Amino acid sequence: MPEIEQVSENALFGKYEVGKLLGCGAFAKVYHARDVQTGKSVAIKIINKKKISSPSLIANIKREISIMRKLNHPYIVKLIEVLASKTKIYCVMEYVKGGELFTKIAKGRFSEDLSRKYFRQLISAVGYCHLRGVFHRDLKPENLLLDENGNLKVSDFGLSAVRDQIQLDGLLHTLCGTPAYVAPEILVKKGYDGAKIDVWSCGIILFVLAAGYLPFNDPNLMAMYKKIYKGEFRCPKWMSTDLKRFLSRLLDTNPETRITIDEILKDPWFKQGKHKEINFYDEEFNKDDERKDEELASTSLNAFDIISFSSGLNLSGLFDDSYNVVEDGERFVSTESPEDLVKRAEEFAKEERLRVRRRKEWGLEMEGQDGNLMLLVEIRRLTDTLFVVEATRNGGDAGCYKEIWKNKLKPVIFNGLISTNSAVNDD
Repeated sequence: MPEIEQVSENALFGKYEVGKLLGCGAFAKVYHARDVQTGKSVAIKIINKKKISSPSLIANIKREISIMRKLNHPYIVKLIEVLASKTKIYCVMEYVKGGELFTKIAKGRFSEDLSRKYFRQLISAVGYCHLRGVFHRDLKPENLLLDENGNLKVSDFGLSAVRDQIQLDGLLHTLCGTPAYVAPEILVKKGYDGAKIDVWSCGIILFVLAAGYLPFNDPNLMAMYKKIYKGEFRCPKWMSTDLKRFLSRLLDTNPETRITIDEILKDPWFKQGKHKEINFYDEEFNKDDERKDEELASTSLNAFDIISFSSGLNLSGLFDDSYNVVEDGERFVSTESPEDLVKRAEEFAKEERLRVRRRKEWGLEMEGQDGNLMLLVEIRRLTDTLFVVEATRNGGDAGCYKEIWKNKLKPVIFNGLISTNSAVNDD
């Protein structure tokens, strides 16, 4: 692995020392890494763009990143940031060192109390996702990780769907999931409710936790699908009556009568024991996250924002090497202080007799040329030593914008600037 050895010697993007390989797939590898500044462990998923030619794969990757970026929950693996080079995408994620829940289950079934603990954490995460219009669609023990405190973390949103994908009939139609965990309504190919198939998968997971084996299993795939469709399963004798009844509601083959997340929270078996109440409907901690995001957004950017050019969910730049230039806009990275950059821009505006208005801390609006020019220059922090300079036409005439920005202002403030492509060099 010559690429990774080189990266290890020279920290990736100056931020992460890449270590051992944790896992690999057809077009991506996951490595353990260390944040040079904090010393904390992270996991970096490195996606090789050259191995992704299918538009559907590209769409899945964009969707997964978009989804993970907006999820912030104690039982969901956190996406820290996304970086990119000409040939690779780097998804920096929370490192969950406890491994897969699947590995732990393989050693034997859990007690009902331990099964309940993990199931409550799973429902907390899944309910949080559903409230935000995200449906995982591939919940299984292999996609559930455990942290150092023995808490569950939901991972792998590669097959997830969002509300925007729901068709006119109010249903999703993409066939996906893992055979043993797939809901019966997916098998009939008539559309399905993303929330209800996630609840079914949660039911399968709970059965596996408490029984130690799958409720629907057969070496013949079609035979297994028939069992799923008919709902043919038996609970082991050691299960409590409350758990058996609860599982029958989770694994109800009729999605219309299947138990909902709200009903799960009220179920007697689910509520047993002393637990902190699940309140993913309480938006307080989410408001705190939003406030933090807004504060950071006003003065700072990460490479994900550079790639997506402020659009939030437009990830086309991840697969387009020309992402630093867009229509009526351009973005650069500077090693100079924002104060010096703003000063030079203001001096230029004065010489050109342009009206200048400050925006936030490091933003400038310029107007002039008989109303033909409306130019916005904004500077945001990327790292402690790098700042992003973004110029956009805020109105007026496109020709005038190009004349003033490209031929005059850009050369004036260009000293110390590099294109965003250069800011994320290939390893």
